[in-house]
Amino acid sequence: MSTHLTTDPHATGAAVFPTRPEWLTLSAAIADEVPVIADRNDLVVSVAPGAGSGAPACFYPARALIEIDGDHLGVDPATVDPANLSDRSRYAPTWGALTHECGHAKHTAWEPPPDAPPGVVAAAMLLEEPRMEAAQVRRRPDDRHWLRACVKGIVAADLHLFADPATAPQMTKADAARAAALLLGRADGGVLTRAEVAPVARVVRDVLGEDALDKLRAVWRKALRTADDDGETMLDLGRQWCEITGTDPDTGKPAPGAAPDPSGGTTGTEGGPATPPPVGGTPSPLAGAITAVLDKVARKTAREKPPQDPAAVAAAAKAREAAAGNVARTAARAVFDAGGPDDGATTTTAGTRPPTPQERSAARVLARALDTAGLRERVTVKSTSDVPPGRLRMRGVRASEAQRAAGATVTAEPFTRVTRTPVPTPPLRLGVACDVSGSMGWVRDHVASATWILADAARHTRVPADTASVIFGNRVRPLTHPGKHPAHVTEFHTLDNWEDIPTALDALDGALGLSHPGAARLLVVVSDGRFPDQPRRDGQRKLDRMRAAGCAVLWLTISDYDTPLDGAIVRRIEVHDPKSATRPDGTATTWCLCGWTSPATTRPQATVLVQQHRDTTPPITATARIIGRAATAALRAAR
Repeated sequence: MSTHLTTDPHATGAAVFPTRPEWLTLSAAIADEVPVIADRNDLVVSVAPGAGSGAPACFYPARALIEIDGDHLGVDPATVDPANLSDRSRYAPTWGALTHECGHAKHTAWEPPPDAPPGVVAAAMLLEEPRMEAAQVRRRPDDRHWLRACVKGIVAADLHLFADPATAPQMTKADAARAAALLLGRADGGVLTRAEVAPVARVVRDVLGEDALDKLRAVWRKALRTADDDGETMLDLGRQWCEITGTDPDTGKPAPGAAPDPSGGTTGTEGGPATPPPVGGTPSPLAGAITAVLDKVARKTAREKPPQDPAAVAAAAKAREAAAGNVARTAARAVFDAGGPDDGATTTTAGTRPPTPQERSAARVLARALDTAGLRERVTVKSTSDVPPGRLRMRGVRASEAQRAAGATVTAEPFTRVTRTPVPTPPLRLGVACDVSGSMGWVRDHVASATWILADAARHTRVPADTASVIFGNRVRPLTHPGKHPAHVTEFHTLDNWEDIPTALDALDGALGLSHPGAARLLVVVSDGRFPDQPRRDGQRKLDRMRAAGCAVLWLTISDYDTPLDGAIVRRIEVHDPKSATRPDGTATTWCLCGWTSPATTRPQATVLVQQHRDTTPPITATARIIGRAATAALRAAR
């Protein structure tokens, strides 16, 4: 029978009293955590050196008492904080033993009748070990880590593995069957893995034989599917276990007439040669395999990451978000208030020019697209009603009954429901970041035009819009400030050999609040994405943070060979600038930035081809429509 589950109704627990007040304080602190683990509010916990009836922990159902042996704690009890999940890893085996006993308190909801044969009860309680742990893991999956952490102490105590070499498992059918139930059964229950228990499975198969092991496996697997309070089925499975292992149901020893197991010797598999008992204190192959498996599981579990406290995880995430917000606000002040760093190769601008009529028209086209692209933020509305659906409030029910009994008009509305409706016209926050590194030089005029169109489109939207734009190279400089619309197209140099995109993203986030809800948020990056490793890695991390907060990201590229950051909606800007050149032999050739080329034999023919390509080039308003559709797709993808 299990050494840590006492079914005797008269058992009172070990008479061990703490010699230090720290143990009493620790017992009370652990008792505060037990109701969540065991789903019971009546359990008492006692932690003291020597408690547990010789096991790491023990459960007394008759007294609703869990005892934990403080000798296994391994740390100063005054430093233990059970309410902190991250602290439990310091004493993981002890916490695992507590979890195991809480599993008994919750899921071992049956008691053997007084007249049940002792051998059958012992077999049923053996099967109860993996059955109970499997039920606990199904109910609380995170408890698997703690159950694995204590499996060495729990199983070793049940098998008397380390107490005395004479009582350690021998190469007998009874010991092999017990080891199979406690280890192979836990593997089928999901606490251990089959690969971990494979060494024990091989030895058990050699001792019992393939047929007997398969029959035992069918029994414990049926036990794993048995309900918590189905004691009749568990006792029936205990009888089957006794029949398969040749155990006397009344005594729990080998049945009369069965092959003897005098001191550990046994007949070999399939009637083969006998295996002699261990000589002098040398552990049997079965004991050696069990020890190796338990040690391996203990080492592996010690390296695993324990379950995280949701509150601690949320607090850490909140702290990280606060730190990232401070960095973003600092970057915004440095860029938009101070104009960026005083040093560095990035020049502020290369001058301005009035926008062309085509650019003005394109800005209005893009504005119409942005009007309908906004993210619909949901607003929570709480309302009451006298009829379902909704949550029933008993106060409202009593009020309506009182009104009805008094003959008054019933005005109480006991049903409460919450509806979430989208805001039809959310405000828009638009941030634009333009790459001014050397690889963008061949399209800088077109990028400057696209940037102005994006920034000016916010002025023509029917929804409140706020926009800002920056250029980034070796340094980050502002192009348009938040709340201000550009009157002219700002041109810039593209001479830098570095792309500080992390600072650019921080500056736009800090200035516009792109990582905070309350508006439709869109970040547009115009770049070829050819970044060094460090800014690419840091930029990807900041982009992921903004996307996780609900900010849509649109990446405008200029070539099929560009490498934008991951997670953004990508669209290519068609850049057209047809040209022709005359070769020394008098022939001419034509080409365009969009990739178009056409051979020409004479200069006049080249001029005609260039004009034809310019005439067939889609107007800039078509590009604005493409950007608008891409912005709509990005905003919808961010919902």
